Amino acid sequence: MRKVVLASGNKGKLEELRSILNFQNVQLIAQSEFDIKEAEETGNTFVENALIKARHACIETGLPSIADDSGIEVDALNGDPGVFSARYAGTKGNNADSANNAKLLTALNQVPDQERTARFQCVIVFLKHQKDPTPIICNGTWEGRILTTPSGSNGFGYDPLFYVPTHNCTSAALAPQIKNSLSHRGQALRKFLKCWNNLP
Repeated sequence: MRKVVLASGNKGKLEELRSILNFQNVQLIAQSEFDIKEAEETGNTFVENALIKARHACIETGLPSIADDSGIEVDALNGDPGVFSARYAGTKGNNADSANNAKLLTALNQVPDQERTARFQCVIVFLKHQKDPTPIICNGTWEGRILTTPSGSNGFGYDPLFYVPTHNCTSAALAPQIKNSLSHRGQALRKFLKCWNNLP
């Protein structure tokens, strides 16, 4: 069985990627299982950060790696939090999601509903090895808007605030399989699968 490292220790991402990718003869392993630290995300774009994370995982483990860099762009905030979505409130650990959501709600406190448009962005990068000159890079975008109060108990991150107009609920209120069929990450991973299936 071929081993591929997920350049993240995020359990929510690991579960989503495993369920969507569902590789045959591929074992997707979180980099946290190798006891290596996460890479410092110094890029200005999702693509740069995904490449940084994937290359770091390759270097530390000697295995092929897949990295995801994703976040939410809010139009009323000129695209923020963007690449800083996971660390928007400067909090790490179990309280990060609630702190990030609280800061976003505060930032949008005076913004009317019709101007709270936003989108999730996701970039997936796959490196065969640390010096891979032709990485696979795929992206996905999911349009919605930010509610004034959280709703739903599924998902992670900004899911409780992200309203999905097509389903009249938040991302956190969707069943996992429905979310995966719609989400930015699901879109990017389905593109990646097509590329993966054509690898030599």
